[in-house]
Amino acid sequence: MKSRSQQAEAPVEENKVSPLARLWKHTRAYRRQVIFASLFSISKKIVDLAPPVLIGAAVDIVISQQDSFFAKLGITDVMSQLWVLAAVSFVVWGLESLFQYLSSILWRNLAQTIQHELRLETYAHMQNLEMAYFEDRNTGGLLAVLNDDINQLERFLDSGADELIQVTTTVIVIGGIFFATIPNVAWMAFLPMPFVIWGSIIFQKRIAPRYASVRERNSLLSAQLSNNLSGIATIKSFTAEQHEIARIRRESEAYRGSNRSAISLSSAFTPIIRMLIVTGFTAILVFGGQQALEGTLNVGTYSVLVFMTQRLLWPLTSLGTTVDLYQRAMASTDRVLDLLDTEPQIMTGSVSLPVNEVRGEVNFDDICFKYNTEQSNGGGRIPATIQDLNIHIPAGDTAAIVGATGSGKSTLVKLLLRLYEIQTGRITLDGVDLRDLKLTDLRRAIGFVSQDVFLFHGTVRENIEYGSFGANMEQVVEAAKVAEAHEFIISLPNGYDTIVGERGQKLSGGERQRLSIARAILKNPPVLILDEATSAVDNETEAAIQRSLEKIVLNRTTIMIAHRLSTVRNADRIFVLEKGLLQEQGTHEELLAHNGIYAALWRVQTGERIRR
Repeated sequence: MKSRSQQAEAPVEENKVSPLARLWKHTRAYRRQVIFASLFSISKKIVDLAPPVLIGAAVDIVISQQDSFFAKLGITDVMSQLWVLAAVSFVVWGLESLFQYLSSILWRNLAQTIQHELRLETYAHMQNLEMAYFEDRNTGGLLAVLNDDINQLERFLDSGADELIQVTTTVIVIGGIFFATIPNVAWMAFLPMPFVIWGSIIFQKRIAPRYASVRERNSLLSAQLSNNLSGIATIKSFTAEQHEIARIRRESEAYRGSNRSAISLSSAFTPIIRMLIVTGFTAILVFGGQQALEGTLNVGTYSVLVFMTQRLLWPLTSLGTTVDLYQRAMASTDRVLDLLDTEPQIMTGSVSLPVNEVRGEVNFDDICFKYNTEQSNGGGRIPATIQDLNIHIPAGDTAAIVGATGSGKSTLVKLLLRLYEIQTGRITLDGVDLRDLKLTDLRRAIGFVSQDVFLFHGTVRENIEYGSFGANMEQVVEAAKVAEAHEFIISLPNGYDTIVGERGQKLSGGERQRLSIARAILKNPPVLILDEATSAVDNETEAAIQRSLEKIVLNRTTIMIAHRLSTVRNADRIFVLEKGLLQEQGTHEELLAHNGIYAALWRVQTGERIRR
């Protein structure tokens, strides 16, 4: 049985519905614009086919004079006929220019609109997916979908759709003229058509999987580049530059190879079509000319037919380029729509809980949780990360969760934020099951300071007020002071307006941590989670933050995750985890007196002796 992640990334060839049909269904809001743009494209092509007719009329006037087509309309003077023809020519060229402008502006704006809306929709949908989705995928691959794949679709809508409509219009209009004028010769001009259509179908079937491979290789290359840029410090510190160049070379070579495979096939299409087309043109040239010599076909009409044949068949030589653009766009469309079709596994509830009404009582009731439940371990099931856990944290209390690495401390935090979903049991906030709460209400009620601090590329102020976007400068500064960050901030070149760099790389680990704490303080949540909040600061800064925390935890529920037991000794209750199981709980003094796991950890960290 396929896993959910495998199902989400099913190959293109498994899709029952064509990507064009999927796109048409998905972009139903823009069908009116598509129809108008198509009508202008058709009108432009119809008017564009008029010049050969005008040339034929000019030949007819010069040769037939008083017996010409215009003479039959009542304009007997030859010069008058030419002036009327000139006037008609101005009108035709004017209409062609107008329709060209209208079709171009409609298609190009439509392409930009769909590109914009589809990118926003895809990104918004991606944000609603659970954390497990992102852990199974690489950032570069997702960026390729959001950027390059959507751009491929924009390129097709910008010009390719218009080209396909014009080719179709050309075939229909000229076909009607031919069969109305010289039905006994017209079929010769269309002789190559079945072969062109058949060749196009075969071409599409063979090129589609090659372009799917191109998109996949592009995704892998983007992923590797993104990964390397994120880890550039590690690459430099281990002098691994040549190793990474070799790795990028392999990925880029694979991408180039996929493109070569597609190019070798797509490049053959136009020359083959060109040779098929010349048969139709030659037939009209020879057999139409024979009828003109015999007097059964007007010379002016013959000249129109020759020009029209060229207008009919020559655009087919560029059909390969258009189909190539189409196939690239459809391969990308499948990838975008596959992502949009991925159903979120964590759904929001319907119960509202305004922040100002949250008391902060948290209860873990007999919960079990394990990561990646469909994987196996040596033929058996992976043991649960959290097993039959029961923890009650009264509103306003400070609770600490401690234990060795891998005991499940940080997992509890992620479960409380519903970044992951428990398998059994329930977690409640003020007695309400988290699964029933609106996700926005739940996460607004919780302030989270992670041990893995993430700062956005922007100013210090922008990072502190992130999530509290309406805060004024006084509130930002006050939060920074409480987090013991104000002093170092004002020493920066531009103070609160200093750019911190991507992920805050211009700041030290301790400085980043203090900004993260200030961000949570400014949010002023009823529930505050500190996940190793002082892990990256020195002893002096830790002591300062501890003094601040004594004020921060007042009148709110605080959950502290810590390795350093000195930071949690004043907690109202300490919970000790080991391999996902709750082994001990109590105050600092009670746990030391119990002389169990907590006491052993305390001895390791402090070197104190505890009486047995």
